[in-house]
Amino acid sequence: MSRSRKLIAPIVLGSTLAAGSPVFAASSNEPAGSPAVSGYQLPVPELQALVDAPRAPQFRLGPLRKVALLVSQPGLPGIAEVAQPELKLAGLRINPRVRASSHFDFGDGMSLLDIASGKSRAVSGLPANPRIDNVAWSADERWVAFSRRADDGVELWLLDVEKAVAKRLIKERLNGTVSAGFSWLSGSHGLLVKLTPAKQPAMPVVSIVPAGPNMQETKGGKLTQTRTYQDMLKTAADADMLDWQLQSQLAIVSIAGEVRRIGPVATLIGVQASPDGKLILTTQMHRPYSTILPAHRFPQLVEVWDMQGRKLKTIAERPMQERLPAGNDAVETGPREFGWRSDQPATLYWAEAQAGGDPEVDAPVHDMLFQQAAPFDSAPHKLLDLAWRYSSVLWGNDGLALVTESWWKSRDTRTWRIRPGHADSKPDLLFARKSEDQYANPGTPSLSLNAYGRAVLRTAADGKSLFFSGAGASPEGDRPFLDRMDLDSKQATRLWRSQAPYYEQVAALLDDSGTSFITGRESTTEPTNFYVHTLGKDEPRALTHFADPTPQFKGVQKQLIRYKRADGLDLTATLYLPPGYDPKRDGPRPMLMWAYPREFKTAGAAGQVKDSPYKFNRISYWGPHVMLARGYTVLDGPAMPIIGEGKQEPNDTYLEQLKMDAQAAVDEVVRLGVADRHRIAIGGHSYGAFMTANLLAHTRLFRAGIARSGAYNRTLTPFGFQSEERNFWEAADVYQAMSPFNFAHQIKDPLLLIHGEQDSNSGTFPIQSERMYQALQGLGAVTRLSTLPNESHAYRARESIMHMLWEEDRWLEQFVKNATPETSAAK
Repeated sequence: MSRSRKLIAPIVLGSTLAAGSPVFAASSNEPAGSPAVSGYQLPVPELQALVDAPRAPQFRLGPLRKVALLVSQPGLPGIAEVAQPELKLAGLRINPRVRASSHFDFGDGMSLLDIASGKSRAVSGLPANPRIDNVAWSADERWVAFSRRADDGVELWLLDVEKAVAKRLIKERLNGTVSAGFSWLSGSHGLLVKLTPAKQPAMPVVSIVPAGPNMQETKGGKLTQTRTYQDMLKTAADADMLDWQLQSQLAIVSIAGEVRRIGPVATLIGVQASPDGKLILTTQMHRPYSTILPAHRFPQLVEVWDMQGRKLKTIAERPMQERLPAGNDAVETGPREFGWRSDQPATLYWAEAQAGGDPEVDAPVHDMLFQQAAPFDSAPHKLLDLAWRYSSVLWGNDGLALVTESWWKSRDTRTWRIRPGHADSKPDLLFARKSEDQYANPGTPSLSLNAYGRAVLRTAADGKSLFFSGAGASPEGDRPFLDRMDLDSKQATRLWRSQAPYYEQVAALLDDSGTSFITGRESTTEPTNFYVHTLGKDEPRALTHFADPTPQFKGVQKQLIRYKRADGLDLTATLYLPPGYDPKRDGPRPMLMWAYPREFKTAGAAGQVKDSPYKFNRISYWGPHVMLARGYTVLDGPAMPIIGEGKQEPNDTYLEQLKMDAQAAVDEVVRLGVADRHRIAIGGHSYGAFMTANLLAHTRLFRAGIARSGAYNRTLTPFGFQSEERNFWEAADVYQAMSPFNFAHQIKDPLLLIHGEQDSNSGTFPIQSERMYQALQGLGAVTRLSTLPNESHAYRARESIMHMLWEEDRWLEQFVKNATPETSAAK
């Protein structure tokens, strides 16, 4: 197929249907696989309106909590923009024209909101087509640096907050291939940026004449059991192109626009200035490269430079990460996870694996956390031994830091309080829980800026307490909270909790007493807006007044329902009913269920209530809610837990549990009188698509299915998928039983397959949908495949989204909406 055709039309294949059935083919004598129409299609007007509904601005609060930046969001980009040139190199997707990621979501305007007064000011100085990309506040809240995606490169701009005026800061272009390309230095007087080289050979030209065969070889031994990554390097020319695209040079840029280039041109993939602004931690990628691993697993050189770009010390030379042990808890040997302590002028920290990084080794210590202060002439100091795998650290001061470790296999996680400036102190356990146990989640600590302008743990005025906020999962649904925790007693005092009829989350604290804070508030009828709370006052003060983007759905009814699986496990789902619909008066309706299975190690965690009945009824084009506009009832997120307690793996009984989950959901909506048993469709995206195909292959619960961007043959992902750690040869029966491709002959209900032609997600290669369609078509099933040009795992172009909705609506109208018990029985 020609390139021009690929840019303007999705490829659509439809199977021949049974005799007497309606078909999408233009005429009855067209061969199977012939599309009825060509080009992008538009759905009915009510669905088009949802795609084009206005988007709320992004709310970006300044670090001092005095001003917020609102970045307005345009509508979806057109296919012409999504179809810009794209390089696929070592797991990266790059627009070679601008040296930046080819995936984007730009802003098209800015305004500033004063928190104290609630007054807003429009920002002037922006070009006609701003295309605002990355945004960063200065620590003193006087400036906002942001990048703009121009046609020929990434520009650096600066917003003067007091004047509300933006201007382009420098003429040089940023290199944004693997990062934003800029960050603020201490003091807010300048920025550390990655520029494209001032002098560089022309971009390599890839010859259409091959230089020879492309060869791979292994010398034996136990290599990494690598999952099926997309977009790997294939030729020497690919490696040269990757080098060229990543080449950059550091520079110091003042707020006056003065540029001082420093250091050599290098393949820089990581750059961090020290809190005091005197040193730079750099990470360079270097050869040899791999044809089976993504770029982040290539060899790396970690160095500290001064502000003239001179190397002061080599911190680590990390080899290719190709011989990792098996398992999700496996890591490479040697130091990793480098960073600067945010509470010190220039102190590095890092984690280092023990026991060879192998989770199968029975060892008391699996990770260690180290630190080393500049000028790095003394031995590194060990901060903590960790029995599990290092996850994160939050710094406060020499007497306070929080270190979290976790073990994926058992879903265990715990957080320690350490005193990094006190060599003889012992760690103090603060929290311990199962990561999947959301009822026990203590929340996230509040942060504030220190003298270096870096985020550190916010302590109360007494210096002995921290503030935590979180979703507040509970048996009555999510109820976000704000707590104050005494570090000595480990007792938490609840300062505030979201109250019905609102769902309200803490966005930021405004003081060190926890009495004043900003929340994002919503209800079933009100979209998220931001409010200032002062404890002791009855009503919060509204900061924003964003309108409902879909007022036509004001009457949508929402209910968090609870029901039981056959084995007694508690399940939940969110039920949506169309405006004006009364089940008792109007009777059951056709329904679309949309789900995504999740694995658990305990039944208790699997049965926890999820979501909140008070969240805004967001009618997004991406999920199932759009079908409310067509008169369907919708069951969103019916729990599909797959549990493997103790030594049992969840996937050992995947099908049995999946069928129980689906049966329970169907029985409940039929019992409630909101759905006809013979007029229910099942759908999902990615792992939800995999679920959809399996349910059609192993049950007759659903009249039709919609499967987007899924995987259907697990032998094509032989070294693990989703949370499955075992490879195919260790669990061949599991891989085979879970693959709906193997049971395509059992699928008797219509299945719509949609897939992005350029899917970059690990495991969901487009060939998964292509082969599933071929199997179903060859077996005489009712099926249809629509592949979307230039789209990845999630679809971005307005034309693609419109066509996706057209496909889904037509499928449901054809096979579900007017189905009868007789047609269901005759399937």
